[in-house]
Amino acid sequence: MPEQHLIVEQANSMTAKLVEWRRTFHRYPELSFQEFGTAQYIAGILQEIDGIEVDIGIGLDTSVVGTLTAGEGMTIAIRADIDALPIEEENETEYRSQNKGIMHACGHDAHPAIVLGTAEILAEQFKKMDIRGTVKFIFQPAEECIDERGMSGSPYLIQAGVYEGVDAAIAVHMCPWLPVGEVQVNDGCSMANVDVFRAKIMGTGGHGAYPELGTDPTWMLGPVLQALHGIVSRKVPALEAAVVSVGQIHAGTASNIIPTEVKIEGTMRSYSSEIRELLSAELKRAFSIAKDLDGEYSLEIQRGEPALVNSQAINEKFLKAMSETYPDLRITKKPFGMGGEDFGYVTQKLPGSMFFLGSAFPDGNQRDLHTPIFDIDESCLPIGTAILAQTALNFLTGKKFG
Repeated sequence: MPEQHLIVEQANSMTAKLVEWRRTFHRYPELSFQEFGTAQYIAGILQEIDGIEVDIGIGLDTSVVGTLTAGEGMTIAIRADIDALPIEEENETEYRSQNKGIMHACGHDAHPAIVLGTAEILAEQFKKMDIRGTVKFIFQPAEECIDERGMSGSPYLIQAGVYEGVDAAIAVHMCPWLPVGEVQVNDGCSMANVDVFRAKIMGTGGHGAYPELGTDPTWMLGPVLQALHGIVSRKVPALEAAVVSVGQIHAGTASNIIPTEVKIEGTMRSYSSEIRELLSAELKRAFSIAKDLDGEYSLEIQRGEPALVNSQAINEKFLKAMSETYPDLRITKKPFGMGGEDFGYVTQKLPGSMFFLGSAFPDGNQRDLHTPIFDIDESCLPIGTAILAQTALNFLTGKKFG
């Protein structure tokens, strides 16, 4: 039987184990920077795999890195994020979250399960094959959230040297808009730059019966919002990807009091660095309208993760592995959307790529990312495992990358 079919066989034989791991992660989700139980569980599994060296707490206390090596050769990193979201789960499954108000609603339960399976397969292949090189299995905390320093997990691990000497990094993400048996792949910009803005429009406020005696920031808000919502449609070239959205507006304490300020928060998304700068500049112009209306404003823009830029060369490795393992796999080639992904920090530093793995149930119900009903068809787990394992083997046993 050809080698690639053996990888699929191995992955299929692990299905029960992959499901068990995924459901354990799902039952006991932990928020960003708090994944202590998750990290211990991952480390315990890795330590049982012969040939893998395990390091805990590099860069962040809850990071886990497993290293499999056999002599001189390429170094491949396979990354999985492990944190959950502050969402109360609404699914009534036997594996539903046991931690109130916390849920794996973005697939960060499936990702580590798949990479653990990949580690087990590759450790076995390293014993059987003449492989030269290294695979680093990186279980990264805090993809979903930033801390008081404005940093998520990926830059912490980069700064700590986890990716030093790595030739290529690969990752998988759950895809609830595609059924099992389909994948999505894209070259270049595939997910967005993410920036958050927090602003205040300030007036004097006053008595609701005498608006002429003061300045009203709620009145100023109207033209500011018009300008803000017009940025993408009137300032950004039509062929460029961009989003400006307002998520929160807060003002006032009583019906007869004109407030002194209105607070606004929102997000800006873009693919290119040029459009990222344009959005910031136009946002400042929009809020400056308040000054023309006898008000003042303050504006803070917090830079988030950069755009995920997928390497075409690595995608070719993905596609080769997919054709070898699952010749009938359906492949969609287009960007993944305007969501953010802190794997983008990794693809800034070195060649890297992520593919989206179809995980939708066949019942037609939409279980979107970041919703209380998100869930996956677990039959996707061995597929993701086999693709990652075969991709890594192709790197290590093939011609020089690049």
